[in-house]
Amino acid sequence: MAAAVFLAPALVGFVTFYVWPAVRGLYLSLTDYDLLTAPEFTGLDNYRRLLSDDVFWNSLRVTLQYVLINIGVQTVAALLLAVLIHRLTRSILIRGVLLLPYLVSNVVVALLWYWMADYHLGILNEVVSWFGVDRVGFFGDPAWAIPTIALVNVWRHLGYTALLILAGLQTIRPDVYEAAAVDGAGERRVFLSVTLPLLRPVLALVLVVTMIGSWQVFDTVAVTTQGGPVDATRVVQYYIYDQAFTRFDFGYAAAISAVLCLILACVALVQLRLLRANDAHDASAGADA
Repeated sequence: MAAAVFLAPALVGFVTFYVWPAVRGLYLSLTDYDLLTAPEFTGLDNYRRLLSDDVFWNSLRVTLQYVLINIGVQTVAALLLAVLIHRLTRSILIRGVLLLPYLVSNVVVALLWYWMADYHLGILNEVVSWFGVDRVGFFGDPAWAIPTIALVNVWRHLGYTALLILAGLQTIRPDVYEAAAVDGAGERRVFLSVTLPLLRPVLALVLVVTMIGSWQVFDTVAVTTQGGPVDATRVVQYYIYDQAFTRFDFGYAAAISAVLCLILACVALVQLRLLRANDAHDASAGADA
């Protein structure tokens, strides 16, 4: 009874703000609903419409491109940064500075980089022009827009991700590195054979969290490009927003949201299963040894 009393507030919040909206959203995905009239049940019509919606499939491709750039660059950069901090400094001040971009609002970060990357007046293009290179339409060129948005969000989340990995590095016992040094392992060998395997649980957590967050990118796109140019940055979340709050097609927007939720669930499940498989393999290898 005591446990139930303490869990009740969190449970009420979870049901109110997560379970009920999810159930209602799933119901609305089976209806034609424009917010002004009562929902009209249409069955799977919205999902059939998805199959032939070229803009939806383009939004999936654009989002996947963003996810690959964001996850790839952020994970590698954060891992290297965490290793450098772990080896070179224990300063709390440096860790705090690294975390500062993460504490700034997404909208503020997006506006800051949008002004800095302006084609005519932005400091980034001023620096580019100093080297005799043509100015770049970072947010206005279809080839540059998604990589630019991805790298902006890498800059914002890099410190936070690095600190998560740093916390994992601090759990590795020093005697493990000492044993590797006694065996004659160099820095590269120690990193590949000791550090990375022992960081696997933390890296799995980081990948799951950043992967789900990357698929839900919205703020930066809404502030900078609004899905343009020519749908080059129309990610899934912005497409859902456009269908619901611009076209008032809430039923179709709910169907897209349900598909996105299914995609994220599958991605997280695959990542967690791979982690468990690796852990089981390591355990069996340790038992054999």
